[in-house]
Amino acid sequence: MPRPADRRHRPLLLLTLLALVLSTLVALPAATARAAEPITDPIPERPAASGIGLTVEEYAAFPKTEPTPGPVTDPRLVRHARINYLSELPDGSGRMAVPDLNGKLYLVEDGGTPQVYLDISATFAPAFFASSGLGQGFGFVTFDPAFKRNGRFYTVHTERASDTTAQPDMRQAATTAYHGVVTEWTADDPAAGTFGGSRREILRIGFAGTIHGIQQIDFNPTARPHDKDHGLLYLAVGDGGRGARNTEPQSLSLPHGKILRIDPRGTDSANGKYGIPAANPFTGTPGALGEIYAYGMRDPHRFSWDPGGRHRMYLGHIGEHAIESVYEVRAGDNLGWSEREGPFVFDRAATDPCARILPLPEDDEQYGYTYPLAAYDHDPPAGWNCTSDVGRAIVGGFVYRGHDVPELRGKYVFGDLVDGRLLFADASDLRRGSAELARLYELMLYDESGERVTMRDLAGDARVDLRFGRDGDGELYLLSKANGRIWKVTGARKFASCDTNGARVGDVMGARNWAPVTPAKWRFSGSEVILSEAGVQRPGPRRPFEYAVLTAGPSFGSVRIDAQVRIDTPVEITNRDVIIVFGYQSDTKFLYAHLSTDNTIYPHNGIFVVNDADRVRVEDQWNGTTGAPPAITDTAWHSVRVVHCPGTGEIAVYVDGSKRPLMTAVDTTLAAGRVGFGSFDNTGRLRGLKVTGAPVGE
Repeated sequence: MPRPADRRHRPLLLLTLLALVLSTLVALPAATARAAEPITDPIPERPAASGIGLTVEEYAAFPKTEPTPGPVTDPRLVRHARINYLSELPDGSGRMAVPDLNGKLYLVEDGGTPQVYLDISATFAPAFFASSGLGQGFGFVTFDPAFKRNGRFYTVHTERASDTTAQPDMRQAATTAYHGVVTEWTADDPAAGTFGGSRREILRIGFAGTIHGIQQIDFNPTARPHDKDHGLLYLAVGDGGRGARNTEPQSLSLPHGKILRIDPRGTDSANGKYGIPAANPFTGTPGALGEIYAYGMRDPHRFSWDPGGRHRMYLGHIGEHAIESVYEVRAGDNLGWSEREGPFVFDRAATDPCARILPLPEDDEQYGYTYPLAAYDHDPPAGWNCTSDVGRAIVGGFVYRGHDVPELRGKYVFGDLVDGRLLFADASDLRRGSAELARLYELMLYDESGERVTMRDLAGDARVDLRFGRDGDGELYLLSKANGRIWKVTGARKFASCDTNGARVGDVMGARNWAPVTPAKWRFSGSEVILSEAGVQRPGPRRPFEYAVLTAGPSFGSVRIDAQVRIDTPVEITNRDVIIVFGYQSDTKFLYAHLSTDNTIYPHNGIFVVNDADRVRVEDQWNGTTGAPPAITDTAWHSVRVVHCPGTGEIAVYVDGSKRPLMTAVDTTLAAGRVGFGSFDNTGRLRGLKVTGAPVGE
């Protein structure tokens, strides 16, 4: 095979024909025989409550922009401002760069009014195009590590093929409809507030579809001048959105569905405008593009490097049918698309679109795929039409190594770009090659006033279009296209962290301290409170059938309840439960934590309020189909802690000494009351009860 330097003068037509031939010759891993049943719930375990709430304050608001040239037929493109990223210029000025897909590059200083630094749409008009695919337009900007000295930075934008005479350096087998164009800019004065200088095109890739183009371009910020990675530009190139049957991500002769790595200052590429690093994994592979760093991707949306540890590279990869994944990417990796989706077989040939996800075959190691470190599935609602979009898509983030939020240190923080959920995994749990996916946790949000909010609240829209940014100190920022605003993460607080010191009640397990609904169903041993006979439904609102209220001590406002509980009903019965009562004011006014084996039905395993009406579920974990993981699945003793903060309405339930709550809720219906223990129609017992908190007048 000729060295990359020998390829620079090959005619484009020859390259295109060669790519078409090679795409049929490069061996693909054999499709797995469909011997297994399709998986309908590939990742049953949902992100768990973390008990961590991030505090945010608004950093900047951007002017309204419109996609050009129009018209726009996809309502998802109609955003206030399609801001896509935030990064700090590597020049010590503290200026932040923010690209808007609709065409403008803004600079922001100290959270002030954004100023237009460069108008990409006007520069490349009329070919510039931002009116169709979700990622089309001015997609990304990254600055040379030596920008302060050399003034160089790089952008990627989309052009419609019919509006330009330029020809792509590489293209898909199908008819080219759009070009992804990477441009190098050189500022005459790197400190200037608006761009003045020169530009040159370094790479142009043709795409047949409107989506999954060039998503991100970036330098490895952890590479120092003496490192081999220093000054090399990474490009996340999508598969062009050509659907589930597209095999191009597995072809080493094409750039689509790959992460590329190039030297923007080199000249040994086919077009002579950039270099191909000799250390790239396929430079010596006949028929392969030397630019390829890793392959087998559908939509490699956002990648970043961990500033600490081994400086691992993480990728947030958007799935097709069901799986959103986080990968560690190394040179030569094959992530498997479209033979694999996340850690599962993706059956491209399936005639039933609902039956595409299959378990891995026993001989899977022979294919050499790289599987995700963490993932979550789409959790479609009941009755979902599997040919439609559920509204889930991962947005990659960063391993936090900053100083303002010590609670996040060493955690990979990312999210769902559609619904705006904020998630994290402990970096120490992101183990490459592990048979287990890392546990995911969900973060909460608090605004500047201390009120708990969601990203949907902040964005003012059900579709958040969430993105992340990071400044030079490693601090995090949250972006929303919905209203064109950016928030800085300023700190964190523990959920339900009200002061529960004050009065303390313990050693109260005797019968004289309790008021059961039906005394004959209860026994009091002196060390245990025992519900020995199942309760029955009573007239009035739907609520727990049988419980006993602690009459010793005061009623409590802010309260912490610690106890051990056991369900005595045999495990063969699935709807087993016990409850912890709090905020009790009357038989039809109280709150309770339901601890159950079953988390798949509305009345089980959650936090509920009874307020002179049927009980209402109020906790965060219920999604209409499932709730938090089952609290109790056996007949052993389990420690339980319930914290209720009436001032904020925050409620947290912890099980078995976990530092992270199993269930969380915000409900301000009842501000104070007594505590208790019971069940619906099961038997169980309580011991070691301790209640502390702020007493209130009777």
